[in-house]
Amino acid sequence: MDIQLIKDYKDIKTTQDCVLVLGYFDALHRGHKALFDKAREIAEQEKLQIAVLTFNESPQLTFVRFSPDLLLHLTSPEKRYAKFAEYGVDKLYLTDFTTRFSRISSDDFIKNYIENLRAKVVVVGFDYKFGHNRTDSDYLVRNFSGQVITVPEVQENGEKISSTRIRNLIARGDIAEANKLLGYDFSTRGMVVHGDARGRTIGFPTANLAPIDRTFLPADGVYVSDVLLNGQRYRAMTSVGKNVTFGGTELRLEAHLFDFDGDIYGESIEIIWLDKIRDMIKFSGIDELVTQLDADKRIAQTYPSN
Repeated sequence: MDIQLIKDYKDIKTTQDCVLVLGYFDALHRGHKALFDKAREIAEQEKLQIAVLTFNESPQLTFVRFSPDLLLHLTSPEKRYAKFAEYGVDKLYLTDFTTRFSRISSDDFIKNYIENLRAKVVVVGFDYKFGHNRTDSDYLVRNFSGQVITVPEVQENGEKISSTRIRNLIARGDIAEANKLLGYDFSTRGMVVHGDARGRTIGFPTANLAPIDRTFLPADGVYVSDVLLNGQRYRAMTSVGKNVTFGGTELRLEAHLFDFDGDIYGESIEIIWLDKIRDMIKFSGIDELVTQLDADKRIAQTYPSN
């Protein structure tokens, strides 16, 4: 997949006609995948490339009062690019959603972007809006000379699959349901750093992680997880939250890997979140904590593998 960073339409460089998919696509969830499935079907029929025009960051940053959550993503840039490639994208055009971009009229967007990208077919979702006047796919049908495909809403349990819904599930710790809507497992990358080393003293050594990417973390609690380390996948249990039993005040992300022994400081690993075991609990002492960790371990070890 070819990735091009563009400032505006003048930076577009292409010599091939395409099926163009438009949207933000932070999560690349099952609802988004439906657009790419349709694009791939058309591309194969018409012998066209699949191209995407999307944004590095959320367009909301241009319109609303800043909060740190606006800079968080459901997937790291690397994983996002990998999913685009997996979904069949040949050319990925990335631009920043700036004030200047937000003022582009719908007609100019069609002329300067869609036509310069040599789109013969445009694929969008049912709720897609574009241009400063927020026109929809019906406007595109009337004003674009090529074909426009509007993909209908994809639902799970009678409700639209959306990035907002998935973020809310993650914030509640409902990882299993979030993974179902994503169509793949939610994950977090981190570098292994030194912590308190308290886990070693009670038989549960942990890899303490400093998150690498600007991605969301699940709600505080203990989770069944898998850990990717140097190409190997290990079953683990991972906790996120403050270590309240020992008076912790800082957010900690710690993974206890099963069937693994060794120091891995400085390594980058990926936590693949599978399901929540329990909330964070303040225990009366170490014995009670160890008893609970043994129970957590049994749950994690018997959790089905994908």
